[in-house]
This record gives sequence, structure tokens and C-alpha cells, in this order.
Amino acid sequence: MLEKQLKRYRRHRKVRAKIFGIAKRPRLCVFRSNKHIYAQLVNDEERKTLLSVSDHQLPKSKLSSKEKPAESKKPFTAKMAKAYEVGRLIAKKALEKKIEEVVFDRGGYKYHGRVKILAEGAREGGLKF
Repeated sequence: MLEKQLKRYRRHRKVRAKIFGIAKRPRLCVFRSNKHIYAQLVNDEERKTLLSVSDHQLPKSKLSSKEKPAESKKPFTAKMAKAYEVGRLIAKKALEKKIEEVVFDRGGYKYHGRVKILAEGAREGGLKF
């Protein structure tokens, strides 16, 4: 394992020691690669993934848009647009399954950039952290 990956893995273990998802309030985990971003809701009691979403599931028209959300004044790249839409999509699917509250698991990543944008999209979609 590379040094950078090992550090993220250690940070993630520390975060996971404090976070636990249950059926009423599952864990919203985030994984980001260089090109894509993934989010899933996990029930840790039963060790089951309730639902998962990635930017692969977004329509092509959403992927090419570089529009900023109305309240955002920060630079908004295409990857950030994907992350925002993934957050909104997972919130929509969670609300369909009557899940309103989640515990956010940043996966050892800093709460910054695409991870933060995904969380903002999920909040705007109706999820409560």
C-alpha cells in the first residue's frame, strides 16, 4: 500500500470507530477516485448496503454542466458538479425509502472539495446529518 493510501486508511479507521449506522439512521459513506465519486447508505447492524449511487448513474446532460448552485461562490468544476448531483440523487432515493436522517462518513478524506459538495447536495436533497 502506498503511503498516501495508508494514511487515508488509518484516518478512516479512526472515523469508523466513532460512527455506526443503524436502520433508522444509516451511514452515508463516500468514496472518491480520481475520476468518479460514489456514495452508499449502510446499515451496520445488519451489515447491509441499503442503496448506492455513483456518477455513472447520472444522465449525460448533468455531467457536462458546470453550473454553480445559486448560493455557491466558489469555483465549481465538472467533478464537483458530479459530486453535487450524486448527493442530490442519493438523498432522493433515500427519501423514497423513507430514510430522512443519516450519519456522514467522509471515508478518511478531508471534509473539503468534492466530499463537502456531495454532503451539501445531500442536505439540499432533504437528508439530515
